[in-house]
This record gives sequence, C-alpha cells and structure tokens, in this order.
Amino acid sequence: MDSVYKAIVFDCDGVILDSNKIKTQAFYKVALPYGEAAAAALVAHHTANGGVSRYKKFTYFLEFIVPVFATVPAAHTMEQLLAYYAAEVKQGLLTCAVAPALQNLRDATPNARWLIASGGDQAELREVFDARGLTPLFDGGIFGSPDTKDEILQREAQAGTLTLPALFIGDSKYDFQAAQAAGLDFVFMKGWSEVENHQAWCAEHGIPAYVNIAGLL
Repeated sequence: MDSVYKAIVFDCDGVILDSNKIKTQAFYKVALPYGEAAAAALVAHHTANGGVSRYKKFTYFLEFIVPVFATVPAAHTMEQLLAYYAAEVKQGLLTCAVAPALQNLRDATPNARWLIASGGDQAELREVFDARGLTPLFDGGIFGSPDTKDEILQREAQAGTLTLPALFIGDSKYDFQAAQAAGLDFVFMKGWSEVENHQAWCAEHGIPAYVNIAGLL
C-alpha cells in the first residue's frame, strides 16, 4: 500500500461490507407489490447503476418503471418506499461480513485520513458503523446519501478534510467516475462487486483490481 496518500476514501457496500446482495434483494422485495416485471426492472436499474443513492433509484422507479411495467397503480410515496427499503436492509447490514484485513490496512496507513463516501443513507451508515465498532477507523468522516459521491468529495476537499494525493477504493463504475472527477487515484474491489464484465472494464481503463482490501497490503 502506497503510504504517500494523505487520504483514502472508501465506498461501503461491496468494499467495507458484503452488502450488495442484501440491497439488491431489498429493492426487489420493495418493488414486488407492483409486479414481478417492475421488481425485475428496478433490480436491473439498480445493478447497472452501482454506487448511486436509493433516492435517485426510487425516483427513477416511480417516474419511469412504474408507468411501463407495473401491474398495479403507484400506491406508495417516495418516503414510504424509502422506509420499507431501510427496514429490509438494516438487519443485513448489522450481520453481513466485514472486509478482511481492514484493521491491518488502517495500521499500515497511520498518516492517511480515512473517509467513507457511500451511496447508502448517511444516518443509516453511521448507525451501522457505530454498532459494528467501525466508526473509529474513519477519522475523516462517514458520508452518504442523499448527497451524491461527487458532492461529498467536492465538499470535503473544500473543507480540507480530503487532501491530495488521495485514493478511492470502490466497486462500481460510478465510484471510478467520481474518483476521476475529484482527482483521486482508484482501485477496484471485485470480490463482492455486481459490475458485469468487470475484468474487461478494468482492463479498458487500466484500473488495478483486487478481490478485497487484503490485496492492498
């Protein structure tokens, strides 16, 4: 691991926690009252847009999927969908696997500030990280939606929390795009990622890929 980095930014789902499948299943279950076609369409949209917040995904669901695929009229508000989704994922986030060697990487990068920039709900993230004893690792803060990753990176750079050179550790195409836009180096975690054909995509963009965080040591 390159000790020159002043900051390391982590995505959460698929990087820190093995939670991608939990969230995919939750999207399906929440959308199922609208019919299997609508639920499948939301899952397809979710997996094609990894790292994007649930707020944007449910907005897309109500505006574009429900009118085309739903077998019943829209019966839920955005707030209700978000509440049902949060209830579905909470227990999974509290019990799923944590990335191996996370503490080892923290010990190997004592001078780097660690931050979370996730598509997950910020309040939910902070509650889960507190419950699992992970909060002390991230001295730069734990951030999530409704702010986008681009907004989080820009804001923290302006605040001086995120200083270059910095590294973004992610598992989605959006993570890579956000890192590029903010001038961060990027590495891809493939072990828990839901990106299809990630090998070809990483090769095309020259992105280093590892099964999990332990590979950085």
